[in-house]
Amino acid sequence: MATAFEAIMQKFEGSPSQQAVIRLLLERGFSVNDDGRVVSGRIEIPNTQIARELDIDRRVVDSTTDAILADEELRRIFQNISSIPSLRDLAPVLDLHVLTVDVHDADQPGIVATVTTMLADREISIRQTVSEDPEFTDQPKLYIVTDEALPGDLINELMELPFVRKVELE
Repeated sequence: MATAFEAIMQKFEGSPSQQAVIRLLLERGFSVNDDGRVVSGRIEIPNTQIARELDIDRRVVDSTTDAILADEELRRIFQNISSIPSLRDLAPVLDLHVLTVDVHDADQPGIVATVTTMLADREISIRQTVSEDPEFTDQPKLYIVTDEALPGDLINELMELPFVRKVELE
């Protein structure tokens, strides 16, 4: 059975350039409004900028947004996407700490619950948790932003979890 992402990409299987547009919209949380314009909230992102980012012709972006609006399922998806600000890049400026967990199999259930429970058991406040979708990236990671640095013994415990490949601290 195809995943939702695979089903979307199959609709554009004849055009790798259109698939690149779809991937960018999903990764960045960009929507398509009723006029076929790519937007973030109500801010319009020019198709020429998207084309430049992907090194494709602007007309590919136009045809992709037209195809989205013509397909009721795609329209519902791409008119309801929104982006979420990430504290990960702001962590050094805000004096926050970032735990990055790289896992062997990101589809395994309970990864986020296990890691966040271990932090909660230590009374470590979590400011934000972001888990990358395995359908969008080859090596999805779990990012946890905290107010305080993690103790070394907790890092060691995390490394011992069977699903953990690597742990990084920022």
